[in-house]
Amino acid sequence: MEERRQHSRHGTEMQLEVFDLNSGQRLGRIVDLSADGFMLFSDTPHTADAVLECRLVCTSGSDAVQEVHLGADCLWSRPGADGQHCWAGFHIIDLAEDQAKALESLLARL
Repeated sequence: MEERRQHSRHGTEMQLEVFDLNSGQRLGRIVDLSADGFMLFSDTPHTADAVLECRLVCTSGSDAVQEVHLGADCLWSRPGADGQHCWAGFHIIDLAEDQAKALESLLARL
């Protein structure tokens, strides 16, 4: 499979949760994160090609960056081995300048 990532992925020990910005619904937990996108582990499957407005929330630690708001496109979604969970890959497609700085600061802590 061809590697198309432009930025390296960072696995995280932090608790990074993703919520739908409009409904407030929890979408899942970030497994790895880069400046371009993230992989999500969730309880519900996601639809490939769906575009979501997300709120990425750091629920561990008390550092300066607590949230990042962004738009993301679901590139793929696969069921987990247990049949109860789902894995999904997202590409960040919309990120305001201040939010890009917040994401950069978060990535520096991983």
